[in-house]
Amino acid sequence: MSDSNSYTVTIFSGDDASDAQKAQAAERFCAALEAQLGDASLVAPMYVMYQRLVNTFGETPDVEVMNDAEREVFESWQLAESAAMQAAFGTHRYLDEGGYQLRIL
Repeated sequence: MSDSNSYTVTIFSGDDASDAQKAQAAERFCAALEAQLGDASLVAPMYVMYQRLVNTFGETPDVEVMNDAEREVFESWQLAESAAMQAAFGTHRYLDEGGYQLRIL
């Protein structure tokens, strides 16, 4: 588990990764997420906004029905999440290999 001032990330792995390996993956995940979004302080608010958009428009919405600000948040989070997943699990990961839980503090 990695933890910032405003959120924590727990990595779940489909393989037999040790707790230390999962902690390292969480650190890589957070670093990539923060770098992609621009700052650690943006992770929690962007995640909350993204979750609201998913609740409103669904997991794979037609982004044309979103206003510009909603689309920007949605697409920015998806890019950041993709970069973080790649950092944590590698470029050739499969969907059943692992995931994460982000919790706002």
